[in-house]
Amino acid sequence: MKDMKLGAIESRFAAIIWHNEPLTTAELIRLCSKELGWKRTTAYTVLKRLSDRGLFQNRNGTVSSLISEQDFYARQSEQFVEDTFGGSLPAFFAAFTARKKLSSKEISEIRELIDSYEEETGRNPE
Repeated sequence: MKDMKLGAIESRFAAIIWHNEPLTTAELIRLCSKELGWKRTTAYTVLKRLSDRGLFQNRNGTVSSLISEQDFYARQSEQFVEDTFGGSLPAFFAAFTARKKLSSKEISEIRELIDSYEEETGRNPE
């Protein structure tokens, strides 16, 4: 995927597609008009731009995603860690927790994620 970043309006537009797909272009136009106050041409322009970036496709008047919302945000997060922390997840985590204290529930959830990773891969995280 070429560009992993979405502006605020592009994010709202993408969410409309992800939460309603597959949908016809007519349905997309109606939802964009209702939720974003857009005209048909604006919706088509943004759809083309995000399709060119590899997020969505418009095949025979049916709009669907080429990448799931979860995968998109996972890739965006990976890119942020790569660009900002040289790909170091521990450096990101240290920076994140330097000012924000984790609750017991958050710590437990993180431990569960690590334990699940170890079980899935059969090894300790490196």
